Amino acid sequence: MDKELIIRSSRSGDVDFALLKDGKLIELHKDEDGNNFAVGDVFIAKIRKAVPGLNAAFVNVGYEKDAFLHYHDLGPKISSLLKFTKRVSTGKLNDFSLKDFPFEKDIDKHGKINDVIKSNQSMLVQIVKEPISTKGPRISSELSIAGRYIVLVPFSERISISQKIEDKAEKDRLKRLVQSITPKGFGVIIRTVAEGKKVAELDKDLQNLLDRWTAMCKKLHKAHHPTKVLGELNKASSILRDIFNDSFTGIHVNDESLYIQVKDYVQEIAPKKESIVKLYQSKVPIFEKYGIERQIKTAFGKTVSMSKGAYLVIEHTEALHVIDVNSGNRSNKANSQEDTALEVNLISATEIARQLRLRDMGGIIVIDFIDQTKVENRKKLFNHLRDEMKDDRAKHKILPPSKFGLIQITRQRVRPEMNIKTREENPNDVNGEIEAPIVLVDKITQQLEQLIKKDYKKVTLNTHPFIAAFLTKGFPSIRSKWFFEHKKWVKILPRDAYTYLEYHFYDKNGERIK
Repeated sequence: MDKELIIRSSRSGDVDFALLKDGKLIELHKDEDGNNFAVGDVFIAKIRKAVPGLNAAFVNVGYEKDAFLHYHDLGPKISSLLKFTKRVSTGKLNDFSLKDFPFEKDIDKHGKINDVIKSNQSMLVQIVKEPISTKGPRISSELSIAGRYIVLVPFSERISISQKIEDKAEKDRLKRLVQSITPKGFGVIIRTVAEGKKVAELDKDLQNLLDRWTAMCKKLHKAHHPTKVLGELNKASSILRDIFNDSFTGIHVNDESLYIQVKDYVQEIAPKKESIVKLYQSKVPIFEKYGIERQIKTAFGKTVSMSKGAYLVIEHTEALHVIDVNSGNRSNKANSQEDTALEVNLISATEIARQLRLRDMGGIIVIDFIDQTKVENRKKLFNHLRDEMKDDRAKHKILPPSKFGLIQITRQRVRPEMNIKTREENPNDVNGEIEAPIVLVDKITQQLEQLIKKDYKKVTLNTHPFIAAFLTKGFPSIRSKWFFEHKKWVKILPRDAYTYLEYHFYDKNGERIK
């Protein structure tokens, strides 16, 4: 399994990140210039007002809508944090280590927000959910600073370990090591990538996080409200921090300054992998070179095509996302309808897991798979979907299939969903829109593959002149690629009478293939 990260910087200052797994696009991120409310950012802010009916407060963090802070997001040590913030802000406390700082009593987990915080009070808060739609950011006052191997949690004494580390002996080893180096007043969460690491690497990461904590505290004295006092790493570094591992074979960057930043960061976290970071200098756009633009066009539409003729229809409503699985026009070589349903469902589960990561879909997702009568097949589908979503970093929960064949997923949403327009102006209709040519070409290619499997000796394609030119021009043309792959030459006839989306295949006798 090879992973590549393709980083594209544009003149506007926006940066796009495409994560490829064996050449297939599985994640797409965008770092927009001027996004001041990213997950992980810490602000010194003032409470606007508490709302007892919601047991929550609205906090001014500088966004057009106030941020939402629920009582359960205050954290048990909120009293200690408020006391610390006040003393540091007024200059009465210059030691930020917490080793001699007296902690206050934990708040009641079932308490009321009015008993803990007051209007106009200063407090440190962290963005846990970016502004989405008409809502302001969701915040927490239970702070955490993420590193490569560990997450530092001020005002805590707890050492916890990622559940993805399954070896008990390794868990015990890591816990002993981290307990021996963690200073008083801080807790630590050990990340999955810490597995097998030595104490020196963990200590270096911890010291770096403590330095960031100290730098943040220094900004608090006489700071304006609201002010960002701790920003997340730049997007490139934060993505590498969270997903980089030995399976990465290439990181390609089209901007020199960004290339130097990425190279320095990789040299810091994985010196042996520094050579895989490369500056891309070709005149061909970087996303074109790696086939990403094509994958974006074919993956972000309402209809998503898959192998063997199957396809997904993805609909969005105010409350949830609905995904419908269709078998399409696939050739049925399975022994029964049940086997066909299982085969299409397994292909769809793999693509759905990819789509959720790619679009960063969150909230409630309902999937209508093809009905299966056998219990063991439903169980096989459920286990396969669960395995495919193991690499998904977003918190999620998958429920077993219902009696109606529906599978429900809840997936954490912390930033707006990635939404890319894949439709273009229809040249046949001034006000209309149609799918991009590349999407149509993918559908034509899939249908051609089905015809070749059915052993059609001679095939002619009739299509709109624009599409005919798209298929035949250039070297190698798409038609040439069909020939190299399937050893069958397809005659393409442009038809002026056809609409833009219209196409038909004909056999050697001139009969239309349906």
